[in-house]
Amino acid sequence: MKESTSSKKSKVRNEILEAKHNHHTSHAAASHKHESPKKLKIALFTVSSSRFRDKKLTDETGEVALDLCKKASHQCSHSIIDDSKSMIRLHLMKALYEDGNDAAILMGGTGLSPRDVTIEAVAPLLDKLLEGFGEIFRKISFDSIGSPALMTRSTAGTIENKPVFCLPGSPDAARLGVELALKELPHAVYIASSKP
Repeated sequence: MKESTSSKKSKVRNEILEAKHNHHTSHAAASHKHESPKKLKIALFTVSSSRFRDKKLTDETGEVALDLCKKASHQCSHSIIDDSKSMIRLHLMKALYEDGNDAAILMGGTGLSPRDVTIEAVAPLLDKLLEGFGEIFRKISFDSIGSPALMTRSTAGTIENKPVFCLPGSPDAARLGVELALKELPHAVYIASSKP
C-alpha cells in the first residue's frame, strides 16, 4: 500500500523536529560539560562494620575509589564508617555541610542483609533522585555477572544540590560505580548548583 503524500510530509517534518531537538540537547549538554568544574572535593565512605571494628583489615574498596578519584584530579577524603543509620547520616551531613564537599560516594550497605542500611539512612535525605544511575549500574552489572545484579539497591540523588551516590561494597562494584559516577559528576554538580 502506497504512503500518502501528506503522511510522507508529516513523517519528514517529525524527523526534522526530532533532529533539531537532539542537536539542541547535545549542544546544551556539551556546553554544560565545558562549564562544569574540573576539580571537585569528594567525600568517600566505606560502610562496613567489620572494617570499622577491625582496623587491621584492608579496605580494597576504599583504595579503588580513592585511586580513581585522584586519577581524575579530584580532591578526596576517605573514611570507614559502621553499618549504622545514625553514623552514616552524621558523617554524610558533616562531609557535605561542614567540610564543604561537592559530592559524596558511599560504598557498602546496599544489599538485602538486615545490617545493610545505607539506603535507609540516605534515601530520606535525598531531595532529588537520579534513577538513571541505579538503572544503568544494574544493567552493566547484569551484563557482567548476571542475575545477582538484581540484589543491589544502588542509588543516587542530591542533598541540597550536592550529588550523593550509594554503591555496593565489593571492590569490583565500587570500581564500576565510581567510574560511572565520575563520568557525569562535574556535569551533575554544575547543573545541581545552577541558579533556578
